[in-house]
Amino acid sequence: MAGSPTARRRRLSIELKKLRETSTLTCAQVGAALDWSGSKVNRMETGSGRIQPSDIDALCRFYGTSDELREFLKSLARQAKVRGWWQVHGAGVPEWFNIYIGLEQDASTFRQYQCEVVPGLMQTEVYASELHKSGAHMSAEDITKAVQVRMERQAMLRRPDAPDAWFIVNEGALRHVIGDHTLMREQMERVRETADLPTVTLQVLPFDSGTYPATGSFTMLGFPAPEDPDLVYRDGITDAMYLEGEHHVREYTRAFDGLRAAALSPQRSALLIESILKDYAR
Repeated sequence: MAGSPTARRRRLSIELKKLRETSTLTCAQVGAALDWSGSKVNRMETGSGRIQPSDIDALCRFYGTSDELREFLKSLARQAKVRGWWQVHGAGVPEWFNIYIGLEQDASTFRQYQCEVVPGLMQTEVYASELHKSGAHMSAEDITKAVQVRMERQAMLRRPDAPDAWFIVNEGALRHVIGDHTLMREQMERVRETADLPTVTLQVLPFDSGTYPATGSFTMLGFPAPEDPDLVYRDGITDAMYLEGEHHVREYTRAFDGLRAAALSPQRSALLIESILKDYAR
């Protein structure tokens, strides 16, 4: 069973939608049969609201599921209420990002293209703090909390069950000076250190790479259970977008493959990183 509350909630929503579609019923029809609104059924299937075990019990009896499946889904509903470690930081982590962290913690594959800044999972505390100070209007306390969460997230790359992580970073993100050269030298040392982890692959997309798929930064997450489909994540200033359809995943996979082909090999990327590091050491 997936580990984080977010992943459990997502798995529960997927299973409930599957049960309804197998019964060839609409949300409105299921709602009418249970004296609920169709929108309640839809919210349960999209994970946009809390699901009570009693509601799961009613749905499973209506669909005629086995006792074993009913108890499994009720267990998912109970465990989905548990707060993740990152949710204790309040305003330091916006609600829309809480969802992403929960999914990230359970990913078995991680693919990210970053075109503007160093990937969050490679950032130093000082670099991350500078980014937060220049971004949204946050109190000093909330910035400290946000940075702490970012640092704790990085532990996923060092776990025994660390995901297979592949990063493609635009050269401009590595040469864009945040703070001063001392800060950037330490940041590039962290990039080099992270790239050396056994489950991490890093490629740099150089300035002279020519044409490549025109897209902004994005992340693709894959999960160990075949019932949990891959998803694409893109964030903005005030919200985020989660794309789960086969078409979206296929097109972003194609874009990532194109970026990977245009980028330097991991070996040549390491040499470029060393060159950039020397520039910051001057």
